[in-house]
Order: sequence, then C-alpha cells, then structure tokens
Amino acid sequence: MPIVRLDIPTHRRRELVDVTLRVAQAVRAAGLAEGAVLVFSPHTTAGVTLQENADPDVQHDLQLALDNAVPETAARGEYRHAEGNSDAHVKTALVGSSQLVPVENGKLVLGTWQAVYLCEFDGPRPRKLFLQFLRAAE
Repeated sequence: MPIVRLDIPTHRRRELVDVTLRVAQAVRAAGLAEGAVLVFSPHTTAGVTLQENADPDVQHDLQLALDNAVPETAARGEYRHAEGNSDAHVKTALVGSSQLVPVENGKLVLGTWQAVYLCEFDGPRPRKLFLQFLRAAE
C-alpha cells in the first residue's frame, strides 16, 4: 500500500494543528479496515502527538509546559545551532516524530477526547506528514 502525503500549512511559530479528520479520510480512501496507520513527520522541528481535543486549554498548557521546559533562550549556557531554533529541535525530540494509531472497522481507534496533532515548533511554514497503512494479518 503506498505512502500518503498530507501537506499541512502552519501559521505561527508554535501551534498544534489537529489533523485527525485528514488522517481518518486517508484511512477510508486507502480502504484500510483493520490494522494501523503510522503518522510520521519528516521534520526535525515539528512532531506528532495524540492529545485532548475537547478543551483548547490543554493545547495551550502543553505548549506552555514545553516552552517552560525548553525555552527559546537557554536559562544557562547558550545554544550553538546557528539557525536559532535549537529549542524547536529539542521539543521535537521530546514529543517524537510519529504516532501509531490503531484502525478498526475502517475508523481510527482513539480515546473519547483524543486527536492527532502536528506539533509546530518553528513555523510558520509548509509541513508534510506521511501516512503508512499497516494491514492486520488475517
């Protein structure tokens, strides 16, 4: 089954973009009934997470916590990466570049409040996600 590419524009330096609907549509279009979908970001300054989608304050709080843990300017010492986006690289390493989401009866298996998010840490810019569909063994 071929890999599917999703183009995702971002609009701020830091943001979480809900891509759940687009991933679900791609699963349906691929005809995947049982298995899983791997959602992968090929970027070193943007990751993928599963997080609550009911209360936007959770997204705010996640970004705030990551900013507090990894500030744009280091509390001690200095980042060396010349592009000035070292914090984005570290945040991506912490969040991760992929998520594996189960699929059952052609639908994403997510918790009641879960959604799939592209995590932008160095935008705005065009981003892409790659989806690899994994069929369950019969």
